[in-house]
Amino acid sequence: MQRKLFCLSLASCAGLGGIAMAAGTTTVPTLGEITVTGTREERPLAETPATIGVIKRKQLKELSPAHPSQIMGQVPGVWVNTTGGEGHMTAIRQPLTTSPVYLFLEDGIPTRSTGFFNHNALYEINVPMAEGIEVTKGPGTALYGSDAIGGIINVLTRPAPAKPEAEISLEGGSYGWRRLLATGGNTVGDNGWRADLNLTGTDGWRDATNYDRQSGTLRWDRVFGGDALLKTIATFSNIDQQTAGTSTLREADYHDNPTLNYTPISLRKVKAFRLSSAYEKEIGSTLISITPYVRYNEADLLPNWALTFDPTISNVQNNSIGLVAKYRYDFVPLRTRVIAGVDLDYSPGSRFEQSINTTRNGRTFTAYSVGQTLYDYDATFRGISPYLHTELSPTERLRLTAGVRYDHLGYKYDNRLPDSDIVIRPANIPFNITYRHPSDRTVSFDRLSPKLGATYGFTPDTNAFVSYNQAFRAPSEGQLFRPGTALNTVDLKPVVADSYEIGLRSKLAEAANIEVSVYRMTKQGDILSYRDPVTGATQAVNAGKTLHRGVEMKIGADLWQQLRFDSSVSYAKHSYQEWAVSGTADYSGNEIETAPRLIANTRLSYAPLLLKGGRLTMEWVKLGSYWMDAANTQKYDGHDLLNLRAYYPVRAQWELFGSITNLADTRYAETTSYTTTRGRELAPGMPRTFYAGVRYNWNK
Repeated sequence: MQRKLFCLSLASCAGLGGIAMAAGTTTVPTLGEITVTGTREERPLAETPATIGVIKRKQLKELSPAHPSQIMGQVPGVWVNTTGGEGHMTAIRQPLTTSPVYLFLEDGIPTRSTGFFNHNALYEINVPMAEGIEVTKGPGTALYGSDAIGGIINVLTRPAPAKPEAEISLEGGSYGWRRLLATGGNTVGDNGWRADLNLTGTDGWRDATNYDRQSGTLRWDRVFGGDALLKTIATFSNIDQQTAGTSTLREADYHDNPTLNYTPISLRKVKAFRLSSAYEKEIGSTLISITPYVRYNEADLLPNWALTFDPTISNVQNNSIGLVAKYRYDFVPLRTRVIAGVDLDYSPGSRFEQSINTTRNGRTFTAYSVGQTLYDYDATFRGISPYLHTELSPTERLRLTAGVRYDHLGYKYDNRLPDSDIVIRPANIPFNITYRHPSDRTVSFDRLSPKLGATYGFTPDTNAFVSYNQAFRAPSEGQLFRPGTALNTVDLKPVVADSYEIGLRSKLAEAANIEVSVYRMTKQGDILSYRDPVTGATQAVNAGKTLHRGVEMKIGADLWQQLRFDSSVSYAKHSYQEWAVSGTADYSGNEIETAPRLIANTRLSYAPLLLKGGRLTMEWVKLGSYWMDAANTQKYDGHDLLNLRAYYPVRAQWELFGSITNLADTRYAETTSYTTTRGRELAPGMPRTFYAGVRYNWNK
């Protein structure tokens, strides 16, 4: 049976669910692995000049990850750590960072505005119930513009089913872990729908680290006349957590009392809502796509990492109205494709921040009272970004791509406090803190970003690619208008990245494959967080030039009928090429802190016939050593973790699954830091942890 192919460009063909199967009969090309993120439209991976890691629904279903870190590491070169609850920091061709160098998408739509980046973006998406995840590494193509320097993470929603179905899973585990996942839907005529619900909670394994989450997704797919589709998605998340994941401990407590939490007063409360409606119409060799969207984001934050040098509590929120529109035209000669589009984003937001006076018992913060208002301003982000993307094939095996994007981005900033500086000394802080206030102003950034790429198919199962991508990242609202002690942050310049990459993908046998890529990226004017080596206070500065280079490899093979080997490995070096800090220190030539050279994830899966589709998987996670400070004086040794996972379909409707993470109960750190006054500090990772669940599937 053939099925209709004009797929929604913001989702995979699988995303059309039952509607696509009933809508028409146009041939779907079958050229191996399919990806959607590279061109915002379904394309064969063999013709995509980029390294894209794909996590499929089957992997998410069998693993049922309790945290994004438990699944994202299966993509080579991706390290996602845990900062409490489902909070995280990410490292993709970058050091582990909270900096805005990644773009997080849901069905191709950014989950947040460029101006209001959140490094915890994956906890605002219903990851365990997704249809799949695509990770595009390195600078984003000309179709995505600002944000995508380290990479793009695109989470795909599940489609409407072809017939009535429902699924529910119940999970429990160590430290009060509990989760309910429920989904169901149907297709009637030209309309299909699906509803997802995620209710998650945990008491936390460290003191005062409880976490609760409620999130849901509604999706409606509608076909019009066989040549037009409408996909409407509404998602929400409500998160309430005490956040000690990055609350470091002095080294002695890290080893002997890892459940301690020096910052039990810290908190994070997040609300997120997104609504988008993607309309696409195919007319002969053309495709018109228009996707308006709205977003709402709000966060109350008392950050644990700043209590010793900058104790505050803040509320940051923004609304967004945006549009993603494109026109695609295909020519018969040379299989030419031209895509022209524009992205529009209008996001008014605000920040209200107050100082807090803390009470301490030894090293532990036990209470706080709210003090003076430090920041109270509105910041409205505006973005207009047209782009042009072309592809053609001079020969049957050679595919060339080129693109260019022009970004005109900016902020209108209105300060509601006097422009004069505020100098205070909160309780338990042995020095004054200065909070500077820029005067009202408008800030804008303009950039033309090119891309070039080529793929070549040696055989139907082996292809190679080369690419050059330039990307830039405009400073975020907090970097620009919350200067702290910095003299001038409103004049921060965008980060500009130039990336070169070459890669090879091959299917060696019926059940064996290998992917290898080598990259080199330089960043000019990198916005780096300078940490005062004495107080630990940080500030953002345009700091010269950084260099990022490495090799990534993914390999998989059936060793014999019931045993499979998979490994994802990255070896990289991230260094400061030029960084002299205020005449007091010169880190040029040093490696960047929290940037391990080696990241590896290796899995051995056993699927005996008696399990009838079930499997046992042993996973080895290796993180290499890295420097704890920019001066390269202290090093974390890295760690090795073992995880055991099991999945068993008991019968057609029932499935059992479970896992034991950190099987050997290894002491390891999620993140580390070093200052001359406080010495080595480490945030302990979870000890041995058990998870188990049962899933019931109903299909009419």
